[in-house]
Amino acid sequence: MKSKIIKLLKLTIRLCLIILNDIFIILPVKKDLVIFESFKGKDINDNPAAIYEEWINQHPKKKDLAYFAVKVSEYNDLKNKYPNVKMVRRFLPKWVWIMARANFWVFNSRTPNWWRKNKGTTYMQTWHGTPLKKLGIDIANVKMPGTNTDRYKERFVKEAHRWDYLIAPNQYSHQIFARAFDFNNKFLDIGYPRNDILYSGNNKDYINKLKYKLIGDNKSKIIMYAPTWRDDDYKTRGVYNFELPFSLEEFFNNVDDNAILIIRPHYLVKDSINISGYEDRVKIMAEEDISELYLISDLLITDYSSVMFDYANLKRPMLFFAYDLDHYEEELRGFYFNYKNDVPGPLVQISSEFYNKISEFNHYNKFNNYDEKFENFYKKFCSWESEDSSKKFVQIMRRISDGK
Repeated sequence: MKSKIIKLLKLTIRLCLIILNDIFIILPVKKDLVIFESFKGKDINDNPAAIYEEWINQHPKKKDLAYFAVKVSEYNDLKNKYPNVKMVRRFLPKWVWIMARANFWVFNSRTPNWWRKNKGTTYMQTWHGTPLKKLGIDIANVKMPGTNTDRYKERFVKEAHRWDYLIAPNQYSHQIFARAFDFNNKFLDIGYPRNDILYSGNNKDYINKLKYKLIGDNKSKIIMYAPTWRDDDYKTRGVYNFELPFSLEEFFNNVDDNAILIIRPHYLVKDSINISGYEDRVKIMAEEDISELYLISDLLITDYSSVMFDYANLKRPMLFFAYDLDHYEEELRGFYFNYKNDVPGPLVQISSEFYNKISEFNHYNKFNNYDEKFENFYKKFCSWESEDSSKKFVQIMRRISDGK
């Protein structure tokens, strides 16, 4: 009975907000009023954050017109973390007013289909990664809780048709986004703004400062493990399982004493990781800026995560531990390219091979015989990236705002 009352209350509140929005969107937009949002308000990061910083840098007098939309539950923590950023709580009256009058929406994920935008608002979608796994209408069988395949695809396409602009980080992504999202508006083939720092910050002095900030020293060898999350491995809706697929004891038996392991989990599983006994050598970093973690990492270990495409900009070694490859590729999401042949580093599927490769990297600081494969990977996925993607994006916003 209580759950029914709560559900009814939420629906009533939603209806009131929709009515309020439908009134406000009749009004003209306010020039240069911009609302940014990252991962549905969970943080201030990724492409929207990079664009926000550049927008403020180029237009300091417009700072009072730039807002980040954040979840109500995250507002206090984010306000403490980013005191200089103007924030607005999602789905509260002020947010409704700003959303309805905004000159621009700059988001990296989808918005609710039931939320309408002002006809004068320009919706600029940055998205949040180069696709390895199937996306949108390309997914054959959606196994996410709370939806089914047909409903998921219908909602995805309906949302994508609202985007006025969409960033593509490379030609590969451009082609996939066009099909998988059924996107039929304007592409921005400029690379990802969030990766600008991987070029401008890839120098010894900046990296040493980051290591002090994040680790406490600049002498450690940093290895980062950043796996993807499994859509079908959940307890209930929104509650996912996670078990570290290798032994921390064996891992540290194969590296030097100055090695630190950073685990970058999906936020949905960050509280499910057991590092007992290794707290001094293992850092779980789910909230930190992942670009900073890339910059301090000497090796990236991943599986099917799109982090491989971003990290490749640094031209550093990667190891792929795909212990459930057959299940993931054939039953869950499927891949857009030949994963087994095209990843730019060793691919291992069992623990003994994994530890051998960790030992090899520890000894040589690289993996032999992967230079050509890495160069091909870089050309395909990183050729549009630079330290100027944010500037290019903001210049486009300026032209749109000025009606040029």
